[in-house]
Amino acid sequence: MTTALRIRKPRGPRGKLVVVAVDDAVTDQRVRRVAADDLEALLRRIFAAAGCADDEAARVARDLVDANLTGHDSHGVVRVPAYVDWLGSGLVRAGQDVEVVTDGGAFAVLDAHRGLGQTAAAHATDLGIARAREHGTSIVALRNAGHVGRVGRYAETAVAAGLIAIHFVNVAGSTLVAPFGSAERRFSTAPFAIGLPLPGRPLVLDFATSLVAEGKVQVASFGGKPLPSDALIGDDGVRSGDPHVLYGDYGPLERRSASRGTGAIRAFGEHKGSGLALMCELLGGALTGGGCAGPVTEEGRGITNGMLSIHLSPAHFGTQAEFERAGHDYLDWVLSARPVDPASPVLAPGDAEARTRAARLADGVPLPTDVWEALRRTADGLGLALG
Repeated sequence: MTTALRIRKPRGPRGKLVVVAVDDAVTDQRVRRVAADDLEALLRRIFAAAGCADDEAARVARDLVDANLTGHDSHGVVRVPAYVDWLGSGLVRAGQDVEVVTDGGAFAVLDAHRGLGQTAAAHATDLGIARAREHGTSIVALRNAGHVGRVGRYAETAVAAGLIAIHFVNVAGSTLVAPFGSAERRFSTAPFAIGLPLPGRPLVLDFATSLVAEGKVQVASFGGKPLPSDALIGDDGVRSGDPHVLYGDYGPLERRSASRGTGAIRAFGEHKGSGLALMCELLGGALTGGGCAGPVTEEGRGITNGMLSIHLSPAHFGTQAEFERAGHDYLDWVLSARPVDPASPVLAPGDAEARTRAARLADGVPLPTDVWEALRRTADGLGLALG
């Protein structure tokens, strides 16, 4: 196995994309490291060419690259070809205004009407923050949004505003995950996130209730980080780490479609993850009015995200000082636990993402060559040249 080349400052003249091919020391697959600002500029051009206004193109590009920077490659650049296809087919729509369906002051129901998820979820988060600052708490139910991306992004926004955030998310029209004890799909990947605003030590817990996010299966299928050997389960009940179990047969650059496969992703934590996935479906899907993962009754409906967001203001609760004092004390005590491996200390939620962000800002964002080629083909299809 070859050693990865370290590139400290992958920067070039303004407007020029800087790409360096290296060998990935983990997967032994060829990857390209791309400067984050150059990658974001490229994505802005792609989404503008796909019909987005400049501000929306910038928002989607920023959030996708941010996902890669934090190490959540499953919600990053790998999604671009699908987003562009969905925009072209009308399954998601650029420039959509979010409709306020119900407004009860401290609670609201919003309909995104298939608008791009990064726009709709940002609107829902901003509203939730404003209402929590006014009332001390808020509950915002968002439905019919395009793929909202990394849910932790919205928790981070609330934490930066000094608020606690809790998010239950589902994906209507997407059955990918088998409930505990089954090999048959019933759930979406059903993400869940919590953010806590401890001063100087913000905490964001963000994960899919599936053992791996579906995007991680995509990344692995394009030559990225391999899956755990038990992440998937075939229709015969045999556990596997082979993406073909979920996607069936596919070519190197072919769009991945779970409809071609017969297997499923497993829920994390056996019955515990399965139970939390069910609650995300019911709260993010049924309560918001956007619908659960299945059964799908409308042909060609595509997928939409539902998100139930709860925001809490420690200042309004009258316990902010104690929350911050006790929170810091307890976190310090937890992190002081003796690690099994002295070289791997106990981490708090968000620590790994912060380290990955620092490394990738310095060294560039690693993209498997198949992901880069899919991105190039998408750009070509929009009349853009990567150079």
